[in-house]
Amino acid sequence: MTRKKRWQTLLDLLVERGELEVEPAAEALGVSAATVRRDLDQLAEQQLLVRTRGGAVPHGVSYELPLRYRTSRRAAEKRRISEAVAALIVPGEVIGLTGGTTTTEVARTLAGRADLAAPAGPAAGSPALTVVTNALNIAGELVIRPQFKIVLTGGVARPQSYELTGPLAQGVLGQLTVDTAVVGVDAFDPADGAATRHEDEAAMNRLLCERARRVIIAADSSKLGVRAFARICATSAVDVLVTDTGLSDAGAEPFESAGVQVVRV
Repeated sequence: MTRKKRWQTLLDLLVERGELEVEPAAEALGVSAATVRRDLDQLAEQQLLVRTRGGAVPHGVSYELPLRYRTSRRAAEKRRISEAVAALIVPGEVIGLTGGTTTTEVARTLAGRADLAAPAGPAAGSPALTVVTNALNIAGELVIRPQFKIVLTGGVARPQSYELTGPLAQGVLGQLTVDTAVVGVDAFDPADGAATRHEDEAAMNRLLCERARRVIIAADSSKLGVRAFARICATSAVDVLVTDTGLSDAGAEPFESAGVQVVRV
């Protein structure tokens, strides 16, 4: 197991368990206790956790893994979701993409679509897609695609998610309209609506939903039927939910009753 893989596994275990002890972690990874201690020390140096005498605890009160450490979680489900979302996008549309691992996969899938390889409109230079995003990593991946027009909001960057937030970002987004908003969430509950852990990200996502004619939530089933701190929008404001087959018929029914089209892949 590589060091990168060990680190990802340790951080995942820390999120799941709330704390780590060296010996159980070493057994779970199949490595020595000395290796785990060294890994925990290095992760602590990066302020990704706090070392304790026997292991580690999350760093800070509101713990969140940086995006680069979350990309491998439920990867297969996210790929299927991204393909289904991308299939809903029509050439020539203006789309909004929030930050997050699933929306990043959506951006990559759109970049690989053959029918978006050339400008869609009759006028010379007409973009195949116009992409509005507040995610630095998504803009960075798509800007090299000349067939896409990329609009990046200003704002203050969050290192965990690469998202730009705050008054500057909201000021730009408030002047734009989009055809379809593709929104990543931390939670989506039929009664409480869509939500995320951070109020600044929620404010940006909420505004994007308000500026869109159609709202698509892209979320794996682990995020459904749960709540998070900061609300993005009501369930009634969502047009389509694209998720994986981990959502049962019974779990889908409350969303459908609220007027949401549920796509399970």
